[in-house]
Amino acid sequence: MKVTEKDVTAVADLANLELTAAERERMVKDLNAILEYIDLLNELETANVPAMAQTSDRFGIDASKAGSERFLYAMRPDVRRPSLPREEALANAPDSDGKFFKVPKVIER
Repeated sequence: MKVTEKDVTAVADLANLELTAAERERMVKDLNAILEYIDLLNELETANVPAMAQTSDRFGIDASKAGSERFLYAMRPDVRRPSLPREEALANAPDSDGKFFKVPKVIER
């Protein structure tokens, strides 16, 4: 499958992006290069390669399975507590209707 300039233009429109002709041309080239590389990877024989269940070092660093320091925050116990009262949450809002935050529209077509 090849990406065409028409494909890039359609996706850019969906993302509300304005691309120049040079940017569209470069995007077509880059996306096709990525797809070609994926096709190359798909040719690899992976039948005897074991599946990876864990790609991080959260587990398996030590025998206790305590993980590394980077993931200690994830091991904290969940504690139920009350949420912030609505009036307090909206107190410093620049604009609200008393129930929700009001924000300016950012996408215009």
